[in-house]
Amino acid sequence: MKAKVYSTDGKVTKKTVELNADVFEVQVSDGCIYYAVKNELANRRVGTACTKTRAEVNYSNTKPFKQKGTGNARRGDKKSPVFVGGGTIFGPRPRDYSYSVPKKVKRNAMRSLLSQAVKEERMFVVEDFTIDSCKTKDMAKILKNFAADDLRTVVIMAGDDAQIRRASRNIPNVHVLAYDKLSAKELLYGKKVLMLESAAKNLNEFYCD
Repeated sequence: MKAKVYSTDGKVTKKTVELNADVFEVQVSDGCIYYAVKNELANRRVGTACTKTRAEVNYSNTKPFKQKGTGNARRGDKKSPVFVGGGTIFGPRPRDYSYSVPKKVKRNAMRSLLSQAVKEERMFVVEDFTIDSCKTKDMAKILKNFAADDLRTVVIMAGDDAQIRRASRNIPNVHVLAYDKLSAKELLYGKKVLMLESAAKNLNEFYCD
């Protein structure tokens, strides 16, 4: 399939780019998208939440009151979970939430998300550009030609362009990704996807089996 190429002014140029049907016109797999997004969110979890058990609480081991004669329940120490400041029962402990999914599932999810963006007409192929000034206002001016300020926008680059990344980092709801490091979550929730012309050519080969 052929796609129109837009200039940074938001106008259609005379150029077109060929998009591989095996990448941008596949049947959308909701299951693969679900597993890919769930995997990304799980891998981002820090897992450092921690509570102290009765063995770790800094309290004295002395008996709070005598065993008999008080009418109270028998108490061995103040570290009991039923006391204020005592240990926690079955509280969270540091753990690793990350796991892996099959490579084929991830690739199929990315192809599905790219195809879905093309089908819903929220993907624009933009001619290659860079922000030499690294200024946020220059990047915001380009993005304004394609999406409103409050819309979640994804920019797909051919490589790791430090100028574009630096100019975009202070703009809310804008996520800059390299073609070989796409995020399923950002592609799913992105309202507009701006793909550089060179990135489109790289994706034709990168996600083609």
